[in-house]
Amino acid sequence: MEQNTARPRPIRCKAAVSKAPGQPLEMEEVEVAPPRAHEVRIRILCTSLCHTDITFWRMKDFPAMYPSILGHEAVGVVESVGDHVQEVAMGDTVVPVFLAQCGECADCLSARSNICSKLTPRAGAGMPRDGTTRFSLAATGEPVHNFIYVSSFAEYTVVDVAHVVKVGPFIPPEKACLLSCGVSTGVGAAWKVAAVEGGSTVAVFGLGTVGLAVAQGSTMRGAKRIIGVDLNQDKFEIGKRLGITDFVNPNDTEEKTVSEGWGKTIILGTDGGAAPISVSSSDIQKGRTVVGSLLGGIKPKDDIPVLAQLYMDKELELDEFITHQMGFDEINLAFDLLTQGRSLRCIVWMDGAKENGA
Repeated sequence: MEQNTARPRPIRCKAAVSKAPGQPLEMEEVEVAPPRAHEVRIRILCTSLCHTDITFWRMKDFPAMYPSILGHEAVGVVESVGDHVQEVAMGDTVVPVFLAQCGECADCLSARSNICSKLTPRAGAGMPRDGTTRFSLAATGEPVHNFIYVSSFAEYTVVDVAHVVKVGPFIPPEKACLLSCGVSTGVGAAWKVAAVEGGSTVAVFGLGTVGLAVAQGSTMRGAKRIIGVDLNQDKFEIGKRLGITDFVNPNDTEEKTVSEGWGKTIILGTDGGAAPISVSSSDIQKGRTVVGSLLGGIKPKDDIPVLAQLYMDKELELDEFITHQMGFDEINLAFDLLTQGRSLRCIVWMDGAKENGA
């Protein structure tokens, strides 16, 4: 069979561009450059909104950069590949992830860390190997910044192959999308970082998508009691379906603090203010530990396909997390729903993707 040796060309498509802190995204025609060596160009099927997107969308200072294309939780189909890309090919269903797994460095080859030391996350915007962007405004040629190596609020994006996980077409796109960040982070934190033991007690502070996924992961690990802490009483109903046994509203604890007790504290998510934390030496002597993690400690290429299979085997719940679905032109509504605490995950479909069966 004759192979197609034509080089990929730039693509013009629609993107939701962030131009100022906290302002509605603007639909623009952008030009997406061809993938360079070790890069993959992806046709996005659907994307969803994560609180990390909200945090950076609101930022006025560095590392926020404008204009930019936000979004990092998505699923898509490989449209073209650059040189030296072998693990995925045109037509493959993939999820892009903000955390790299090169598969070659000491950390990727070790079970101790999921932080790739070859392509270590860094502040700023751009592709991980050269710091440049593959986006520009079609009308003016002005560069548009990349966002944490994914930029999924566009019909097409370019991602380094170290940030791409092949999942196959068997899992519905909207469910695969959730494994790109939020659910994987929560389940992974319970399994990999906290290493929840059977019969143990777990407290989850904040019952958004990540917190509820922690609850589900803890249930799957055999936790006996899972305490959900949230200001929104409505979160308890969905929490019960995902394993939460007790609910605490911090406004109802009178003089007691919700953080009393011995144990291991796992910090997930992004704090826009990078506020310091304080732990007394006496608490440390008594065994309290504080541990942070990215993506719940999972190695994307190893663990996300496992989670996808667990969903297909009906051992992992994903449907509960999808509270809204809408078209790409409605993406600003998704921001409103999340900032108002009215949604967990809103699936934003690119034009025609849902109607055409993705």
